[in-house]
Amino acid sequence: MNLDHLPYGSAMIDGRRVALVRLDDEHAAQLNGPLFADGSLDALLAAGRDTWATTRAEIRQAVERESLPVVNLADVALVLPFTVADYVDFYASEQHATNVGRMFRPDGDALTPNWKHLPIGYHGRSGTVVVSGTDIKRPQGQARGAEGAITFGPSQRLDIEAEVGFVVGTGSTLGSPVSVRAFSEHVFGICLLNDWSARDIQAWEYVPLGPFLGKSFATSVSAWVTPLSALNFAWTAPPERDPKPLPYLDDGDATCGLDLQLEVRLNGDVISRPPFATMYWTGAQMLAHMTVNGASLRTGDLFASGTVSGPERDQFGSMLELSWGGRDPIALSDGSTRTFLLDGDEVTITATAPGPNGPITLGDVSGRIV
Repeated sequence: MNLDHLPYGSAMIDGRRVALVRLDDEHAAQLNGPLFADGSLDALLAAGRDTWATTRAEIRQAVERESLPVVNLADVALVLPFTVADYVDFYASEQHATNVGRMFRPDGDALTPNWKHLPIGYHGRSGTVVVSGTDIKRPQGQARGAEGAITFGPSQRLDIEAEVGFVVGTGSTLGSPVSVRAFSEHVFGICLLNDWSARDIQAWEYVPLGPFLGKSFATSVSAWVTPLSALNFAWTAPPERDPKPLPYLDDGDATCGLDLQLEVRLNGDVISRPPFATMYWTGAQMLAHMTVNGASLRTGDLFASGTVSGPERDQFGSMLELSWGGRDPIALSDGSTRTFLLDGDEVTITATAPGPNGPITLGDVSGRIV
């Protein structure tokens, strides 16, 4: 049991949805009371930072006293722990953006002119956010073949994106931007996220408006939400930003980055270990940019970091990068290779964060292609 972590989740037990706090890999404790009456985290998220703190302290005391009903996780079906309101995906890794730029614009600048001035993002589809373990059906759509012919059918370049998601608790007023320093007043916690991507569909559709059908078919999130209060030992300084961000994005070089170590497995084989500490834009800057035009936050909003990629080849967070656009197949232990995902492939993303008594393990996110 790791009392330093205690992430929140939700499950179906005897036909009823209940809220849980995870004790270890095999056990969770059932949460009761008005905040958890509907079995989700929605009321807790909306209650605000002070309630988050007092509730967590009460839960920890109850866990220590062993006064909460304990369930075996093998006997329950985990479900989405909160109602997803809006979903925004960013593009915050300089290494990922550089790699993609080098592949797609080999004769031009790897980064677009705006990339170091603002966190680039797009609005996704909240209705297709699914809990870890949900099978992912291969999407269909238009693509352009090598000879320029337009085809329609199942995606042949289905990919992953290893990301971190930020879960919004308290909302904001329409027309009132949220500052970088108000991040912890609004964001409840984090989860792991896989933004499945159909690269062939995306490549044909994304000019001029950006991702659409190539992304909207499914986004997987972990079944467990780690509260920010469990990450006190994980904060770190982000990379140096040059040029200096505009005032609304200026975090004063504070410790707004997160030292998370991700791991990506394909059919059980580790294919990448992306370091989140290398992310150029922080969660606080993403939140500030997302609201600077006056857009309001809602309880349950989910915004994601974009693909996490480090500087080394074995730290790239997508198969697009790992195979370099399909040029360099990824070797697996069974003797097979992959450039993109085949039917039956299963991807699992895990992560650890520093804790006061050693690393804490975030909830994993997995999905199988069907």
